[in-house]
Order: sequence, then structure tokens, then C-alpha cells
Amino acid sequence: MRIIGVEGVTKSFGELTVLKDISFSVDKGEVVAVIGPSGSGKSTLLRCISHLEQVDAGSISVCGESLVKDGVYAPPEAAHKMCLNMGLVFQNFNLFPHFSVLRNITEAQVHVLKRDKKEAAERAYALLDQMGLRDKAAGYPCQLSGGQQQRVSIARALALDPAALLFDEPTSALDPELTGDILKVIRSLAKGNLAEGKMTMVIVTHEIPFAREVADRVLFMDGGVFVEEGRPEDIIDNPSAERTRTFLQKLHR
Repeated sequence: MRIIGVEGVTKSFGELTVLKDISFSVDKGEVVAVIGPSGSGKSTLLRCISHLEQVDAGSISVCGESLVKDGVYAPPEAAHKMCLNMGLVFQNFNLFPHFSVLRNITEAQVHVLKRDKKEAAERAYALLDQMGLRDKAAGYPCQLSGGQQQRVSIARALALDPAALLFDEPTSALDPELTGDILKVIRSLAKGNLAEGKMTMVIVTHEIPFAREVADRVLFMDGGVFVEEGRPEDIIDNPSAERTRTFLQKLHR
């Protein structure tokens, strides 16, 4: 089953075209890693899929329904319902600083999904157990390390039972020691240990060894287009495009 479908998407900011006729799809249970230099359009692509940005042209489908078709968006209520299937994990956490950890995870469950407060809290505590953070439930984001805040952010996204998770460079704001904790959580999601089956994910990342390990498919993006895509061992270890080889060589250096 196709979870995400992107066809001919173009997005500009003023005179700068950030996405140029982008097309790709993600099937249920598939993990796709998007790599490439800063400014290549990776984060904008995720923001368009999750409806935080509107495309100028093209189509996006979510779980078989059209979020936007040939540049025309679905009605707001239908679009909002579709977007609940996409959980976006930001690089800078985006937790509510004045809410406790528990409330950060329960708030959307209660007000968006209309869950009972008790059920929402049970779901939150279960996720905090999986993240190793149950003892932080009454704390506030400012009392947590960056790695702990990012795990809360992942728990908050999972609490809404999305069909797919979108990760926008989830480790870029963390030091190397904390990065390992987040990559461990994502590995568990990829293996189906933290959800009902293998989680469908699109991961924008600069962690190339991690992308090789966890992804079913890697897409290399530069200048608003996909230069090449394929299996991790092909794109990362033996890329066919000179631009991909240059990018990976610079990272290795």
C-alpha cells in the first residue's frame, strides 16, 4: 500500500525555486532516507508533505487520498484529517516549554483526536516507558537534555498513531553522545519494536552510516531535484552520479 505519493511537485520562495518537479513514493513499512547538501530542498519537501508549506504545482497523496491534486488542495477539513497520518519530528524538538512532558504528549490526543484524558495519559506513559523517560513525565522541557527532548518529540508524534513519521534531521541539534540515543529509537521503529509493525518513515539526515544501516532506499537530493535513488549499498557505496560521489567524499573528509 502506498502511504505517500509525490508527483511533479514544485515549490518556490519568491524567485528561488526550491523543489523542481519532484516525484517519489513511499510504501507501507518502507524506510526512505533523503541525503544531500544543506539548501538542497530536503526540509522543504517534508514541510510540503506535512502541509506546513503549500506547493506551487504538482500532487501529493496521503494513504491513497489527494492532499493536493495538480496544485489544488483538498478542503481544509479533509486536508487536516489527512495530515494526522503524517507525524513530523523537527530537528529543534518544538515542544511546548510551558507544558509538562506528559501534557506535551497528551494535549493533541485530547484536543485533536478527542481521546479521553485517561486514555491519552495511558498512551503517553506507555510511550515514555518505551523511550526510557517515564520518570520525566512531570518535568518540563527545560529540565531535559537535548536527546531526552527529542525522544519526547518522537513520543508525541507516535501518540497520534500516524501512518508515517517524517524526520527532519532529528540529530542535527544534538552532540555526538546524544545522537546515538535518537538513532537507537529510530532503529527500533524501523524494526517494528516500538509500533505495530515496521514504521513507515522518511528520514532527512546527514548521518550517512545510519542511512546505510536503516533505510530500504536512499534518495540523494541536490538543487531541488533527486539526482539518484536506490538501495543504500548502491547510492552510498557505489553512486553512479558524479555529484553524489563528490558530496559523499566531502563528508568522509
